[in-house]
Amino acid sequence: MSKKQNFEFVEKQIRKRSFGIISTIGKNGHSHSTGIVYAVASSKAHFALYILTHRNYKKVKNIEINDSVSFVIPFPHHILRFVPASCVQFQGTAEILPFSDKDAQESFSSGSKILKMNLKEVNKRNDKEEGVVFIKIVPNRKLFCYGLGFSLNELRKNIETGSFIVTIPQER
Repeated sequence: MSKKQNFEFVEKQIRKRSFGIISTIGKNGHSHSTGIVYAVASSKAHFALYILTHRNYKKVKNIEINDSVSFVIPFPHHILRFVPASCVQFQGTAEILPFSDKDAQESFSSGSKILKMNLKEVNKRNDKEEGVVFIKIVPNRKLFCYGLGFSLNELRKNIETGSFIVTIPQER
């Protein structure tokens, strides 16, 4: 396994981003996907992602029925827009947490500027405890990756080269 194809490398790339797509399953068995911003748990904690949202949204209602989710983090090429994006994807379980959850708050407050702005905006409002929640996503142990850390030339020579799986270490 190359240095680029280990959990530490993939985690570092995930921490550089804050946009992903969560897919949930509703009571009718239909899937629902939506783009969100996410924060990553502290590197001292078990690996997890947090989403700040509202209790009334479909993703929350679906998770209350079925906690199984899938998650995709795209890594688009900003200069060569015609080139397919690299990505990390995984399945996992989700849990609805109150807005007061300390780990989720810490993850957002130590994240990107947009995460800090979102948290600050909710903290300014009087209704923050009335419907604003966090979703905690705990991935299954395997993260499925494509193209991450590979040059376009490497992928052009052999497209399958870019596909790899990393396992989240037990201690994470």
